[in-house]
Amino acid sequence: MVLEFIGADREVTGSCHYLTFGETHILIDCGMEQGPDLYVNQEIPVNPSLIDYVFVTHAHIDHSGLLPLLYNHGFRGTIFATKATTDLCNIMLKDSAHIQEFEAEWRNRKARRAGKPEITPMYDVEDAANVMQHFTPCDYNCVYEICPGLKVRFVDAGHLLGSSSIEMWVTEENVTKKILFSGDIGNHNRPLIKNPQYVEEADYVVMESTYGNRVHDTPPDYAVELAKVMNATFTKGGNLVIPAFSVGRTQEMLYFMRRIKTEDLLPEYRNFEVYIDSPLAVEATNIFHENVSDCFDDEARSLIDQGINPIKFPGLKVAVSSDESKMINFNPNSKVIISASGMCEAGRIRHHLKHNLWRSDSTILFVGYQVPGTLGFALLNGAQKVKLFGEEINVKADIVNLPGISGHADKNQLIDWLAAVKTKPEHVFIVHGEESTAESFAGLVNEKFGYDAVAPYSGDAYDLITNKKIADGSRLLVEKKAAKAQSKNSTVYERLIAAGQRLVAVIQKCQGMANKDLGKFADQINALCDKWDKN
Repeated sequence: MVLEFIGADREVTGSCHYLTFGETHILIDCGMEQGPDLYVNQEIPVNPSLIDYVFVTHAHIDHSGLLPLLYNHGFRGTIFATKATTDLCNIMLKDSAHIQEFEAEWRNRKARRAGKPEITPMYDVEDAANVMQHFTPCDYNCVYEICPGLKVRFVDAGHLLGSSSIEMWVTEENVTKKILFSGDIGNHNRPLIKNPQYVEEADYVVMESTYGNRVHDTPPDYAVELAKVMNATFTKGGNLVIPAFSVGRTQEMLYFMRRIKTEDLLPEYRNFEVYIDSPLAVEATNIFHENVSDCFDDEARSLIDQGINPIKFPGLKVAVSSDESKMINFNPNSKVIISASGMCEAGRIRHHLKHNLWRSDSTILFVGYQVPGTLGFALLNGAQKVKLFGEEINVKADIVNLPGISGHADKNQLIDWLAAVKTKPEHVFIVHGEESTAESFAGLVNEKFGYDAVAPYSGDAYDLITNKKIADGSRLLVEKKAAKAQSKNSTVYERLIAAGQRLVAVIQKCQGMANKDLGKFADQINALCDKWDKN
């Protein structure tokens, strides 16, 4: 029974944990890194075709975004997630694939003109669609027996629609250990979704630490504060541009905008218009409506019972097509533009920044965490010039941060979540945080509870039966130029190598089959080799 740490170790994004017992291979999350990569990450130590199960805590791309690549490289196992997470992954993974295909084509047009090698996207829309066929939706608070020696339960983590912490009971050699994977633990008293659900028992805890070194300010009335920013911007004649993740944060913004309308918090501009410029956000909003009973909190459900849609109001407009998106910036009236991505690293938001950053009458309002190294982080920290689509843009717009709007629990809320575990864990592993944050929070856990707490490196591995560390991961820092070159050299040849490795894995599983079937399989392989052997 071995737990190995793969991603989001001493880093914020790219969550992935690898668990083995007996002949069973499991991943908990399979996320994409977003923003800069600090440490060299351990690759998943087996061919993806050998992975039996993946358990997804929630749909954010830094927890689910590499699932299509896993499929591309041979994974054909089963993926378990809550129903809402499954629904959201269905749109988010396809959107991620579309963005990668689009950006690859854009780069390749430049490469062809310059006579440089072309690149291949990490995965495509077909991979995203295919991997969705392997999802099995699960209900909250039900214990599922996945296979002999493995039971799991999903509990509400309060971070995103459908987000979960995962309780996992693993039995090997007549020894059972319960492992609790926190996923991303939500901030309290957020609109629409429930507060995090606590778990009382665990032998091992793997928990996030994104805000493990800070305490959220006492939250203001966000609708009131948002109305103030809107009033100041509209009075100057500019636009309010809000970079927001399509899933979760966009719907929260709509909730506050509806309150501004219904409570008449902006009497000077009662007829203000709000544009959602994200096909993904439109689809996600529909999924929110479909998961009311399982995921919405009491306040939101009460509104719905009264016939009030908590995220819909007069003046709300959507842009789905690229032409509709472009027309927003030709509308001379002051307006609110909500677009993705939330960290400004991709998506339509970059076009709206290009049209508004240079305008002193406009405002860019950040409403979520910005990973260091992202464009959003640079703007929040005073960048005077930025480059968008090859053009240098002067930053003249007001850059505003609405504090306290965070989907993550702060230090005190994380401590409260861990304190709910009444049995003393054998080990607490602190992940999903900047290096200094993860280390300091591990120290706090040790000091406050007396628990063995550590912030592992990628590649560190622990035997959970003996509670012993059995492998050290890499401590090497990423060389930035090498990392950039590596990201651009994801080639079809690598896909071919992965396919060959999968074939070997399939052959190894054939031992014991009838000789007739083995001979037929061998003939098919030899025929394929004859076709492609060019030497």
